[in-house]
Amino acid sequence: MKTNRKLRFQLFVQNSFFVVLFLVLVFLLGFLSYQYHASRDVTQGGRNTLTEGSANVLKQMQGPINITAYVVKDNDTRKYINKFVERYQRVKPDISLSFVSPTEEPKATQEAGVKAEIELVVEYNKRSEHIIPPQAFIEQDMTNLLVRLSRTNQNAIMFLDGHGERSLIGIKNHDIGDFGKHLENKGFKLANPDLLIAQAVPNNGAMLVIASPQVDVTEVEVKKIRDYLDAGGNLLWLIDDETNLHGLQPIAEYLGIQLTPGMVVDLSAKRYGADAKVAFANQYGEHAITKNFMLRTLFPEARMVHAEGSYDNGWKVSNLVEVAPNGWLETGKVDDNVSFDNKKDLPGPINIAVALDRKYGDKGQRVVVVGNGNFLSNTFLNNGGNLDLGVNIVNWLAGDDKLITIQPKPLKDVNIQIPGQGWASLLAQFVFLGFSRVLPVALIVIGMVIWWRRRKA
Repeated sequence: MKTNRKLRFQLFVQNSFFVVLFLVLVFLLGFLSYQYHASRDVTQGGRNTLTEGSANVLKQMQGPINITAYVVKDNDTRKYINKFVERYQRVKPDISLSFVSPTEEPKATQEAGVKAEIELVVEYNKRSEHIIPPQAFIEQDMTNLLVRLSRTNQNAIMFLDGHGERSLIGIKNHDIGDFGKHLENKGFKLANPDLLIAQAVPNNGAMLVIASPQVDVTEVEVKKIRDYLDAGGNLLWLIDDETNLHGLQPIAEYLGIQLTPGMVVDLSAKRYGADAKVAFANQYGEHAITKNFMLRTLFPEARMVHAEGSYDNGWKVSNLVEVAPNGWLETGKVDDNVSFDNKKDLPGPINIAVALDRKYGDKGQRVVVVGNGNFLSNTFLNNGGNLDLGVNIVNWLAGDDKLITIQPKPLKDVNIQIPGQGWASLLAQFVFLGFSRVLPVALIVIGMVIWWRRRKA
């Protein structure tokens, strides 16, 4: 085609117009990427984003969070810390991160009470806490720290002791000591007042926990517990024996609690490799404790609990947990040959937990009664959502409703451990070098050979 001056001018205008449009497109893409952020975590353990529990905690925190990292000027370490904090900043943009070098600013480091080589100081609402990573920063540790900083109720969790109860500081399988440690990590303090010596149950505690006493509680102690409830105290009561409350029958009558004799049988437990005495639950009542709670929980040797509110006692009652929808409440002996008797047994689902609340003075009073203590025991605590449900119950009783959430789970360890010696070490090195070095080079060479042959063809 013969070109002339007019055609060259038209091509110049077209090309110029294309360049302008291209530059405008690049500018718009840059502007949109600055204004809006979108990301997706495709790693197996979700290592680049926060779990739902951590995100919910951050959404409840009003006001800025200041994080100061005390670490020497090590680019790799600071880059790692910055990447860790960025996961929280994506959910809560008003989290600030600053770095201080202990070697360059020793006075500021000393005034902050920093002692480790790598240490973070987190400040929120004029309160601060330190976090020292054992090896690496873990989301669960940081989120627990944020929960402690945001907790409004600093009163202690009191627990009845001295009658063979499941102890909140115990280490035996039937104890609930591991649960107690989790509560301490969440910012709670534990106390076990001796009601035989104390004049009354201390009224400055967040709640009283009665965890399945094995011997009778004295009348003096029962009266003090009754007076504590009369004064508006909160209570968590775990019951493992519905036929013998070991002296606490007056407390059950005061709360309007009814316990039907029998043990829950759930034959569907065999699908999970469990005994029929283990009742599974995935149906929960409408309550702040179980709102949006969709985790499966399990309750070994559960008992049926029922309560009704009345104008006399002023309690509002909510059923919390229903178990064994395809099971029943066995009133006879539970063994390998157990079967449903429609004349004696009650068909499922069976309710095993109730929450009671009423208005008392300027504040509310709250009580939770669960017909099972095993679900919080050291043996079963980490099964399913047992820990999450237990923490939600305690948060509600303490009045920290905003902290009721699903707890963050520790990430799976997906690090590769290469054997240090022997044929296993050589094989591991061969596989590692083969995939990381040899295979990429081989693919490049093959690609170049194919390109060269096609060019010559």
